Amino acid sequence: MWRYVWSLFLLFVVWKDTIVMAKSAAILLPSQTGVDDFVCSAPDPSLNYKPVIGILSHPGDGATGRLNNDTNASYIAASYVKLAEAGGARVIPLIYNEPEELLFKKLELVNGVIFTGGWAKKGLYFDVVKKIFTRALERNDGGEHFPVYAICLGFELLTMIISQNTDIFEKVDAKNAASSLQFVGNVSTQGTVFQRFPPELLKKLTTDCLVMQNHQFGISPDNFEGNIALSRFFKIVTTCLDGNRKAYVSTVQSKKYPVTGFQWHPEKNAFEWGSSKIPHSEDAVHVTQLTANYLVSEARKSQNRPSPEKVLSNLIYNFKPTYCGYEGRGYDEVYIFTQQRSLL
Repeated sequence: MWRYVWSLFLLFVVWKDTIVMAKSAAILLPSQTGVDDFVCSAPDPSLNYKPVIGILSHPGDGATGRLNNDTNASYIAASYVKLAEAGGARVIPLIYNEPEELLFKKLELVNGVIFTGGWAKKGLYFDVVKKIFTRALERNDGGEHFPVYAICLGFELLTMIISQNTDIFEKVDAKNAASSLQFVGNVSTQGTVFQRFPPELLKKLTTDCLVMQNHQFGISPDNFEGNIALSRFFKIVTTCLDGNRKAYVSTVQSKKYPVTGFQWHPEKNAFEWGSSKIPHSEDAVHVTQLTANYLVSEARKSQNRPSPEKVLSNLIYNFKPTYCGYEGRGYDEVYIFTQQRSLL
């Protein structure tokens, strides 16, 4: 008898617990939760949610004249545009050889600048990079947060400008090759492009080939630190080894300004397909995405908010990219500029 009663009691307890668990696991409609409505967080008034990045064009057509042999032509590889867009920004092309007054009016429309890769290290292009960089520092000194990304040639030019030495680089074997990044001992990633990288990805960066190299020049950590101007302006974040196991500086961050230098190509992993050496793994693409996010998160801190009409009339959407990936080498898409186009 008591055994029968006890069995019924246990069945009741199990049934009750099952009902409670089923209710807790049920998917409820908003009207059944007792919550009238969701609440959107208020925008942060200190942030600019419509940032615009200026990208300086480079001499040529990006394809050694195969696309356009106009002597006044300049180009921007579409991968740099996509890098900025991936982070949530729009792009205004800064055409390096347009009238300086017009170029600097366009500069006033943007919240940050990218200096791209390429080959031009002297003449008008060098002078324009120097003037834009000087203006970027002035804007930061004036209280505006104005980030600069200097990639490959861009990094080399800033290094030459800051050190006042155009011969500071030496030859390295880092042409068309993927590599890892080696973080400098005890360096903090806070305040750098790597600050939001997950720990697991940071570790993989040091052991796997997740970044693309495509340059012939580098500067050793000793020579970089040995230059007073460079060591005062930048801290070294990462280094790389070239094909001959020679170390060179690969990522730097300004100690005072939102200026990041890359001797590697963060834009290629997700947006370029012309070389079999470019890493396209999920981790490699994540590196590109996080690099884009950092640039645009810095640009959102800029309080420069010019006339929307002027911005719209100068966006890169006013130009059409040229597909050149059918050659199976070089860039996949480029924007080519042969004449002025502005409604300023």
